[in-house]
Amino acid sequence: MKKTFLLLLVGYTTLFAETQALHYDDYLSTFTYEERKEMKINSVELSVMLEEDTAQLVDIRFKEEYEAWHMPASINIPLNELPKRLNELDKSKLIVTACPHKDRAIMARTFLKLKGYNTRYLVDGLLGLAEFLRGDNAREFIQEYHKIMK
Repeated sequence: MKKTFLLLLVGYTTLFAETQALHYDDYLSTFTYEERKEMKINSVELSVMLEEDTAQLVDIRFKEEYEAWHMPASINIPLNELPKRLNELDKSKLIVTACPHKDRAIMARTFLKLKGYNTRYLVDGLLGLAEFLRGDNAREFIQEYHKIMK
């Protein structure tokens, strides 16, 4: 009985892994210039969508990095925890993944895309967003963000 269960588990795991690989293969095989354009969002576009409450910013850095500094409009789901925390994402919104430079954000965005999420990555990274949200831009963004959060 245990042996049969183990064989079924191994077979299911192998089949599931192959299905995921095929799905990723299909995504890559159908990748177009339009998809390349649609996978990105910049800080200006993101700030508008956050003010309109149509996007969710997901900072995928490790917990310690997030604790050191973060954007108030973001939630922290480290990349290595993302598969187990999908329930924290709002499927009704555009999910924007972000990290300082975009390497991990691209990985997270691809994972979420394959899971059926409407998602983009922040092309100028969190450092670009921090640069954008200075002075008047910061004041205006926070004022609008607080209106939404009330």
